[in-house]
Amino acid sequence: MLWFRSKRIGIDLGTSNTYIYIPKKGTILRESSVVAKNKQTNEVIAIGNEAKEMMGRTPKGVATVCPLKRGVIADYETTASMMDHYLKLSRSISRDLMRKPRAVICVPSGSTSIEKRAVLDAAKHAGIHKVCTLDSIMAAALGANLPVWEASGVMMMDIGGGTTETAVFSLSGIVVTESIKVAGQEMDKAIMRHIQKAYHLVIGVSTAESIKIEIGAAFLPTQQEREVEMAVCGRDLWTGLPKTIHITAGEVEQALFDPLSLIIDSVRKTLEKTPPELSADVFERGIVVAGGGALLKNFNTMLSQAIGIPVSIAENPLDCTVLGTARALKQKQQPVISS
Repeated sequence: MLWFRSKRIGIDLGTSNTYIYIPKKGTILRESSVVAKNKQTNEVIAIGNEAKEMMGRTPKGVATVCPLKRGVIADYETTASMMDHYLKLSRSISRDLMRKPRAVICVPSGSTSIEKRAVLDAAKHAGIHKVCTLDSIMAAALGANLPVWEASGVMMMDIGGGTTETAVFSLSGIVVTESIKVAGQEMDKAIMRHIQKAYHLVIGVSTAESIKIEIGAAFLPTQQEREVEMAVCGRDLWTGLPKTIHITAGEVEQALFDPLSLIIDSVRKTLEKTPPELSADVFERGIVVAGGGALLKNFNTMLSQAIGIPVSIAENPLDCTVLGTARALKQKQQPVISS
């Protein structure tokens, strides 16, 4: 692993967002994993946050594309173009970045060899000289500074945009893992379905995400909190005209019930498969949650009440995974990284 001594970067290539980390400089790039393209010529018009702002607002000949679906590459060429763009941005931010850097890229723990190969090929196509992969749940645990190297059970949950991963670690390895295709984007879709069913109003993904961020919660203990309202504008299904309604936090809480129930079930399945000795460690230490889903109000309280185990939010939930690649790069031995 001598290549780790040369210039290297850590990349969290997520369904919703992409993060790039450079040692001694920190996380230098945080951009949306969205690309805007011309439908006829396939020409890339915008990438990242700029493209995300165009979602739902593009003219007839332009489409916004999310090249990663549920943690894996769905559009190879677009992903390669996006990564190439982000590497150019990184070079403009960090002048000492090599033209062909080495990288550690996070992939979902349940990825097949074909899915991993797609990530490696896209990275090399974008100009990365040598690439290694790291399970994203392991990276999240490292980024949260969990003692995964110890001979005791440590449990981590990462709720991203497309997938939710839960794992128990011991002796620098994953003992048990569970991955489901339910995460932040499914929560957004649940809010969209509720508004369409209850109010006959169609809203976009960006609006649903804003609702989730503004008044969304996994659990609301008081009636006063449930009655908090937010104005939402969309298209009336009956008239086709713009319409504004007011939705309450209690409605959003109810809309999120189904996806959150599936996430809770995945935690239970992980615990059911965990060896008894490690289960005792997990019960004592609790579960640490990272990812954008960890920011949902009262999520840790709801999960703790559901499974009877303490649940805490990682110190830096959004950057946990890419920070984990940094910690992996610093290790003298790399048992968790594969080429």
